[in-house]
Amino acid sequence: MKLWDKGIAIDKKIDEFTVGNDREIDLHIAKYDIQASLAHAKMLHKIEILSNEELKQLEKGLQVIEKQIKAGTFKIGLEFEDVHSKIEFELTKQLGDVGKKMHTARSRNDQVLVALQLYYKVELNTIKEKTKIFFDTLIGLAEKHKNVCIPGYTHLQVAMSSSFGLWFSAYAELLIDDIYVLDAALKTVDQNPLGSAAGYGSSFPIDRVFTTQELGFSTLKYNVVAAQMSRGKSERVVSTALGSIANTLSRFAMDICLYMSQNFGFVSFPEELTTGSSIMPHKKNPDVFELIRGKSNKIQALQTEMLLLTNNLPSGYHRDYQLLKENVIKAIEETKNILDVFNYAIQKIVVNSIDLDDEKYKYLYTVDNINSLVEKGMSFREAYQSIGKQVQDDTYIPDISKQHSHIGSIGNLCLDEIRNKFPKKKAP
Repeated sequence: MKLWDKGIAIDKKIDEFTVGNDREIDLHIAKYDIQASLAHAKMLHKIEILSNEELKQLEKGLQVIEKQIKAGTFKIGLEFEDVHSKIEFELTKQLGDVGKKMHTARSRNDQVLVALQLYYKVELNTIKEKTKIFFDTLIGLAEKHKNVCIPGYTHLQVAMSSSFGLWFSAYAELLIDDIYVLDAALKTVDQNPLGSAAGYGSSFPIDRVFTTQELGFSTLKYNVVAAQMSRGKSERVVSTALGSIANTLSRFAMDICLYMSQNFGFVSFPEELTTGSSIMPHKKNPDVFELIRGKSNKIQALQTEMLLLTNNLPSGYHRDYQLLKENVIKAIEETKNILDVFNYAIQKIVVNSIDLDDEKYKYLYTVDNINSLVEKGMSFREAYQSIGKQVQDDTYIPDISKQHSHIGSIGNLCLDEIRNKFPKKKAP
């Protein structure tokens, strides 16, 4: 069954190509199609297209299908093009002609749009919640290890001393920036497209404000052509938000892989979180963080795909849009999974003791030594040249006392300020 079926047979090969794997993907948005259909039915009743009895029947029929979706028994067979045709078929099967009235004053175009917008809203908020959990974990680790020194690097060369607290809280604060981008994406998708039909509105006296309120959107997309054109723009914005989080997670995972290597040895993990080698029995590989890095990088590539699929499409609907939802939905599910696994694994991190007397860390406190000379009255440039000459002449001797003073300084991480900076959850 197809919503556009006019009784003319379509070539099987063409049918398979155009439908693709929509049946599988659409299971993610099935419950949102039910939600939108219910709001649409109530609106049709409000404008007197449906009677009281017809609305009651449709409400009951939609509730039956909704229970099947929740129970996992709802399936989309090969005879159906997508979830929308399947739901209308089930309603017609249950209710006869009343089920056939469900599609009045809407198109599959705005039907897909509104289901996806509702899905994006819920899932982006879920990702925000999981990001906050991860943020809290990192702030806790920063507090625990704020006075533990770690060498800092620039250009992958030993630079200045840092602390594990500074490292953990750095990634925590970057997550706040990612939440800002997520909030921008949420604002973009929080606009009701239902009622735009095929992109040019409806001649029925529909009440779009009613469905906007019924579905919990903050506003509606007033221009019906703009509503149709939001397909693609929404996916670009969502993929940008996912890419922002993925960038933070990928860089953090890379740090961990680097710091776990024997050449650094800054951190380690229990053996049950690492993998081995089929021929080298000593190996303890950080596969989980390598996969987080790789999966996060795939997510970052998504926004380019969304852009290339849509950047030269004229106004109106195009079947190219069908290709957007699969990888966006996959990326949303992957992002949630990465956040869960990362949060689980990072709590088991072991911060190792670092021998700062090792020769390779000899110049870790040169800046602090320069600052010490400045405090005694020397100009910064003279102090810089003095310590620089000692380094060149190999006569430099680290001022060990500066290790403690510097750690005390960088141990002041302003963790409470970072906690308070995290955007507060808005009341529903």
